[in-house]
Amino acid sequence: MLNNIDVMAVAARCLHDEAAAVESIVAQLDDSFEQAVALMLRSTGRVIVTGVGKSGHVAAKIAATLASTGTPAFCLNPLDAFHGDLGMLTADDVVLALSNSGQTDELLRLVPYIKEHSIPLIGISGNADSLLARHADIHIRLHIEHEACPLNLAPTSSTTAQLALGDALAIALMQVRHFEATDFAQFHPGGSIGRRLLTTAHDVMRTEDLPVISPEASLTEAVTQVSRSRLGLVVPVEEGKVVGILTDGDVRRAMETLQQQFFHTSVRSVMTHSPKCVPETMKITQVQAIMHRCKIHAVLVTDPQGQLIGIVDSFSCML
Repeated sequence: MLNNIDVMAVAARCLHDEAAAVESIVAQLDDSFEQAVALMLRSTGRVIVTGVGKSGHVAAKIAATLASTGTPAFCLNPLDAFHGDLGMLTADDVVLALSNSGQTDELLRLVPYIKEHSIPLIGISGNADSLLARHADIHIRLHIEHEACPLNLAPTSSTTAQLALGDALAIALMQVRHFEATDFAQFHPGGSIGRRLLTTAHDVMRTEDLPVISPEASLTEAVTQVSRSRLGLVVPVEEGKVVGILTDGDVRRAMETLQQQFFHTSVRSVMTHSPKCVPETMKITQVQAIMHRCKIHAVLVTDPQGQLIGIVDSFSCML
């Protein structure tokens, strides 16, 4: 309790109110949403997202999400627009304007310019009779009963709903564009997501002191090699080509099964004859998927002739 206020209860009520506001959007969706997606999809320019005040902050986030998911976009501040930034708009663009009331003066001042230059306008507001709704080519109604603010004044639930609707537009566009993880990585090359999606087996594979052994070698020699390799495995190679893999697990099971015969048994007798081999060009995310699916901790990197050129283990994949 702070000053006789149960702040935990206040937080819970706020979150419930905003969650309810987002949930209410579903029932309000109609053909205008699909029309807006189609209009942005057809555009050969960019989506110019704009709003004033808190809606302006939301507009910036929506523009950023669109841009990072395959739809060229940027945020235009209506206050800056009349001091030179109107020059950023072209007839190939689409304007996405946000206003809870649909009557925001600074935003509406953009409308004559947009109309004069035949730029399509998508409006999002809570009032279907607002000036923004009347002048928009497509209007998406986003009506919120009350704000999470106890005074019902500070934009809270309404801006959360705007943000969620913007995400819905971006995700819908992703789907119809068939935007894939590799496309996402192109726009995020500097982050961990981009590194993981763009990194290949070649970038992380171990290439020095590879634990190569003859398939005719004894398991006694193999045990020494497995221990020395620090990878928990050796790679049987014959005539320059990979013919199997022997892991520390294989060695332990052979010890239990063969007992006294263990030291007189060849690697070929107990090795796995069909190891998981991948090309050096394979993305590390695909390599990880193979290791997870097959429940193994390493894969062999081979060239088209089947020669060993590297090894990728689970630690190599930790980017």
